[in-house]
Amino acid sequence: MNKYILITGASRGIGRAIAKTFAKNGHNLVIVSQTHLNELEETKTMCQDYQVDVVAKQCNVADFQSITALYNELHNSNILITSVINNAGIDYFGLTQDMDVTQWSNIIDTNLSSMFYVSKTFLPDMLSNQAGSIINISSVWGNVGASCEVAYSASKGGVNSFTKALAKELAPSHIAVNALACGAVDTQMNARLNKEEIKALEDEIPYGRMATTKEIAEIAYNLYKCPSYLTGQIITADGGWT
Repeated sequence: MNKYILITGASRGIGRAIAKTFAKNGHNLVIVSQTHLNELEETKTMCQDYQVDVVAKQCNVADFQSITALYNELHNSNILITSVINNAGIDYFGLTQDMDVTQWSNIIDTNLSSMFYVSKTFLPDMLSNQAGSIINISSVWGNVGASCEVAYSASKGGVNSFTKALAKELAPSHIAVNALACGAVDTQMNARLNKEEIKALEDEIPYGRMATTKEIAEIAYNLYKCPSYLTGQIITADGGWT
């Protein structure tokens, strides 16, 4: 079977940057997104410029049946997923008492449950090969929590614990599992901030600015390239902020 790397939430932002970086380094990719499908196709075109094969699929990673259908489709196309970058994520900014149950469930399912669904589905092939890696994109709010982002913080805290526990489980099979906890990154998720708020935020960051998506992607790739002995780690990339 042909070897590919799966990247979720790859239509834009960090996911797109990660896809481009992996493609630049010669990796065939399967990129997925539930929404922003035109942008997902743009990501595919950008990655194909590096002369690699890229498969773009619509997939709701918060739904186990969608993940199962994706696996079956790829398997029937002779595509073997050797590594996964779990990047898909959503946020909610507001007071906890104003948040409804559906919003809470959507964040937990998209940011946390999806990592279980994807891992459960694609791990058997990695286990058969006694090789592979999983990189989970987390957040500094999973480390320390953020006011008015309780659900997001809880989901990313869960990601961190999921990462550490799964790493211990898979270490005997030489499958590395790590998380990249991002600080403030210049993405659509931070587009709600006005200029004054961005300035105040960047004044708090010792490095003096938000990270670029390209920087986060390079860190993710370097993490992927590390020997599998590096596992169970939450690598924080925040410019010295937290």
